[in-house]
Amino acid sequence: MKLSDLKDLLGRHPESNLRIFLPGGGEIQADFHVTEVGHVAKRFIDCGGTLHSREACVLQVWLARNDGEHRLKAGKLASILGLAKPILPHGDLDVEVEYEDGVVSQYPITSFEVGTGELRFGLESKHTDCLAREACGLESACC
Repeated sequence: MKLSDLKDLLGRHPESNLRIFLPGGGEIQADFHVTEVGHVAKRFIDCGGTLHSREACVLQVWLARNDGEHRLKAGKLASILGLAKPILPHGDLDVEVEYEDGVVSQYPITSFEVGTGELRFGLESKHTDCLAREACGLESACC
Protein backbone atom coordinates (compact mmCIF):
# COMPACT_ATOMS: atom_id res chain seq x y z
CA MET A 1 0.00 0.00 0.00
CA LYS A 2 1.28 3.44 -0.87
CA LEU A 3 1.43 6.20 1.74
CA SER A 4 -0.93 8.42 -0.27
CA ASP A 5 -3.51 5.60 -0.39
CA LEU A 6 -3.21 5.03 3.37
CA LYS A 7 -3.66 8.73 4.13
CA ASP A 8 -6.70 8.89 1.86
CA LEU A 9 -8.27 5.82 3.47
CA LEU A 10 -7.66 7.12 7.01
CA GLY A 11 -9.11 10.51 6.06
CA ARG A 12 -12.30 8.94 4.71
CA HIS A 13 -12.85 6.83 7.87
CA PRO A 14 -11.50 8.90 10.79
CA GLU A 15 -13.65 7.24 13.48
CA SER A 16 -12.81 3.68 12.44
CA ASN A 17 -10.75 1.40 14.67
CA LEU A 18 -7.67 -0.18 13.14
CA ARG A 19 -6.99 -3.92 12.97
CA ILE A 20 -3.75 -5.41 11.66
CA PHE A 21 -3.41 -9.03 10.56
CA LEU A 22 -0.06 -10.80 10.40
CA PRO A 23 0.93 -13.07 7.49
CA GLY A 24 0.05 -16.29 9.33
CA GLY A 25 -3.46 -15.04 10.09
CA GLY A 26 -2.80 -13.87 13.64
CA GLU A 27 -3.79 -10.38 14.68
CA ILE A 28 -1.80 -7.67 16.43
CA GLN A 29 -3.61 -6.90 19.70
CA ALA A 30 -6.16 -4.12 19.32
CA ASP A 31 -4.50 -1.90 21.96
CA PHE A 32 -1.37 -1.31 19.86
CA HIS A 33 0.33 2.09 19.60
CA VAL A 34 2.12 3.53 16.56
CA THR A 35 5.27 4.77 18.29
CA GLU A 36 7.34 5.82 15.27
CA VAL A 37 6.85 6.88 11.68
CA GLY A 38 10.02 6.62 9.66
CA HIS A 39 11.34 7.23 6.18
CA VAL A 40 13.75 4.40 5.46
CA ALA A 41 16.04 4.65 2.44
CA LYS A 42 18.22 1.70 1.49
CA ARG A 43 20.99 1.80 -1.12
CA PHE A 44 22.73 -1.46 -1.89
CA ILE A 45 24.70 -3.40 -4.46
CA ASP A 46 23.67 -6.92 -5.39
CA CYS A 47 26.17 -9.75 -5.80
CA GLY A 48 26.43 -8.95 -9.53
CA GLY A 49 27.49 -5.35 -8.87
CA THR A 50 24.21 -3.59 -9.76
CA LEU A 51 23.25 -0.61 -7.58
CA HIS A 52 19.69 -0.57 -6.20
CA SER A 53 17.71 1.74 -3.94
CA ARG A 54 14.44 1.35 -2.08
CA GLU A 55 12.42 3.65 0.16
CA ALA A 56 9.55 2.98 2.53
CA CYS A 57 7.42 4.59 5.19
CA VAL A 58 7.73 2.38 8.28
CA LEU A 59 5.13 2.46 11.05
CA GLN A 60 6.52 1.00 14.27
CA VAL A 61 3.78 -0.77 16.24
CA TRP A 62 4.20 -1.42 19.96
CA LEU A 63 2.08 -3.07 22.63
CA ALA A 64 2.03 -1.50 26.07
CA ARG A 65 0.40 -4.67 27.42
CA ASN A 66 -1.25 -2.62 30.15
CA ASP A 67 -3.64 -0.47 28.17
CA GLY A 68 -6.59 -2.74 27.40
CA GLU A 69 -8.88 0.19 26.67
CA HIS A 70 -6.57 1.87 24.13
CA ARG A 71 -7.79 1.81 20.53
CA LEU A 72 -6.06 3.75 17.80
CA LYS A 73 -8.59 5.41 15.53
CA ALA A 74 -7.91 6.11 11.86
CA GLY A 75 -8.09 9.87 12.45
CA LYS A 76 -5.42 9.69 15.14
CA LEU A 77 -3.08 7.74 12.84
CA ALA A 78 -3.74 10.34 10.15
CA SER A 79 -2.68 13.02 12.65
CA ILE A 80 0.50 11.09 13.48
CA LEU A 81 1.29 10.82 9.76
CA GLY A 82 0.70 14.57 9.51
CA LEU A 83 3.38 15.14 12.17
CA ALA A 84 5.75 13.03 10.06
CA LYS A 85 5.19 15.07 6.90
CA PRO A 86 8.59 16.85 7.16
CA ILE A 87 10.44 13.51 6.93
CA LEU A 88 8.23 11.75 4.36
CA PRO A 89 9.42 12.98 0.95
CA HIS A 90 6.42 11.83 -1.13
CA GLY A 91 3.20 9.82 -1.08
CA ASP A 92 4.48 7.09 -3.38
CA LEU A 93 6.35 5.35 -0.54
CA ASP A 94 5.35 1.78 0.24
CA VAL A 95 4.07 1.44 3.81
CA GLU A 96 5.42 -1.24 6.11
CA VAL A 97 4.57 -2.15 9.68
CA GLU A 98 7.43 -2.88 12.06
CA TYR A 99 6.33 -5.24 14.83
CA GLU A 100 8.05 -7.34 17.47
CA ASP A 101 6.79 -10.86 18.04
CA GLY A 102 9.88 -12.70 19.23
CA VAL A 103 11.98 -10.78 16.70
CA VAL A 104 11.50 -7.35 15.17
CA SER A 105 10.17 -7.72 11.63
CA GLN A 106 8.90 -5.38 8.93
CA TYR A 107 5.84 -6.36 6.95
CA PRO A 108 4.48 -4.59 3.87
CA ILE A 109 0.78 -3.70 4.01
CA THR A 110 -0.61 -5.63 1.05
CA SER A 111 -4.37 -5.47 1.56
CA PHE A 112 -7.13 -3.65 3.38
CA GLU A 113 -10.84 -4.00 4.00
CA VAL A 114 -13.33 -1.44 5.20
CA GLY A 115 -15.68 -2.98 7.74
CA THR A 116 -18.35 -1.58 10.00
CA GLY A 117 -16.46 0.80 12.27
CA GLU A 118 -13.05 -0.62 11.43
CA LEU A 119 -10.28 -0.76 8.86
CA ARG A 120 -8.55 -4.13 8.51
CA PHE A 121 -5.01 -4.25 7.14
CA GLY A 122 -3.30 -7.40 5.88
CA LEU A 123 0.46 -7.79 6.14
CA GLU A 124 2.78 -9.98 4.09
CA SER A 125 6.19 -11.42 4.94
CA LYS A 126 9.31 -10.17 3.21
CA HIS A 127 11.69 -12.67 1.63
CA THR A 128 15.31 -12.62 0.54
CA ASP A 129 16.25 -13.32 -3.07
CA CYS A 130 19.23 -13.19 -5.38
CA LEU A 131 18.90 -10.10 -7.59
CA ALA A 132 21.72 -11.16 -9.93
CA ARG A 133 20.69 -14.69 -10.84
CA GLU A 134 22.43 -14.71 -14.23
CA ALA A 135 25.68 -13.33 -12.77
CA CYS A 136 25.56 -16.06 -10.11
CA GLY A 137 24.86 -18.82 -12.62
CA LEU A 138 21.38 -19.45 -11.24
CA GLU A 139 18.20 -19.98 -13.22
CA SER A 140 16.50 -16.71 -14.07
CA ALA A 141 13.10 -17.86 -12.80
CA CYS A 142 12.66 -19.29 -9.36
CA CYS A 143 10.76 -22.46 -8.52
